[in-house]
Amino acid sequence: MILGFRAVMRRRKFIVLLGGAAAAWPLAARAEQPAMPVIGFMSARSPEDSAELLKAFLQGLGEDGFVEGRNVAVEYRWARGDYSQLPALAAELVRQRVTVLVGAGGDASARAAVAATTTIPVVFNMGGDPVKGGLVQSFNQPGGNATGGVILTDALEPKRLGLLNELVPGDGPFGAILNPKFPPAASQMHDLEQAAPKIGRKLLILQASNDAELDAAFAALLREQVVAVLVASDPYFDTRHKRIIAFAAQHRLPAIYQFRQYALDGGLISYGPSLTEAYRQVGVYAARILKGAKPADLPVMQPTKFDFIINMKTAKALGLNVPPTLLARADEVIE
Repeated sequence: MILGFRAVMRRRKFIVLLGGAAAAWPLAARAEQPAMPVIGFMSARSPEDSAELLKAFLQGLGEDGFVEGRNVAVEYRWARGDYSQLPALAAELVRQRVTVLVGAGGDASARAAVAATTTIPVVFNMGGDPVKGGLVQSFNQPGGNATGGVILTDALEPKRLGLLNELVPGDGPFGAILNPKFPPAASQMHDLEQAAPKIGRKLLILQASNDAELDAAFAALLREQVVAVLVASDPYFDTRHKRIIAFAAQHRLPAIYQFRQYALDGGLISYGPSLTEAYRQVGVYAARILKGAKPADLPVMQPTKFDFIINMKTAKALGLNVPPTLLARADEVIE
């Protein structure tokens, strides 16, 4: 009887141990699975004016099989036009040891991301020249931990000034608003100063990097009685684009902008690269890096398509007759 009792107890102990081990198997299996990769996405813009851009970025990720929340996580950080915040935002994401760091929304964000790490892969999206800015060694062979795309919108200010001159003929003075804290601001100013005499225009260049300075620039445009205004490419202006458009409409001031979204939201004309396509490409590169590609082996992407948009509803409200030559060249006319 004693031997039988001991045999039963040993059998029960074996069953308990076996059950405990079986319960632990799923935990062990999960522990062996790799953690979900995390993309740190930092931008000089704001989320409110970037919904379509984020959609394009996530589309690019999805083209290579990555879906946010399913097999990749994204940590977002926004400077909302305040470039001084970008270094701290980049440092915070680096401390979190993100798998890939995306510096979007212009040159300041790209530079802050690259300056924050030499080990985490960086994918940037900027308007200027990354070689001149020291972010990469060359377009074809970036050579370090960073690559991405350029939209070259900063170099298009003379082209925009020429389009504005065609739309508003005559010899009245033009105005231009630049952000002095935007890294390419000096080259933008130089290009505009060189372009204005070629079209026979006096050009009043004003600077604004915050809301108070923007109000002062608006007042100066009215005081100097400019007949049209160029809003230079800059992410801070993108975060305030509806306010700028409203000012131009209120004072019946023709204006040209960099991106299509301005014209969609009531701006008169815009000329620049497709920003949604640029963000899609950033998503594609981030996905390729998650799959093992090295930034040094991914050439810096450049735009192949530029959009010229005319909002005819706004033109009619301003009493402008858009020349047929401009209408014929437009990629899109908003009625």
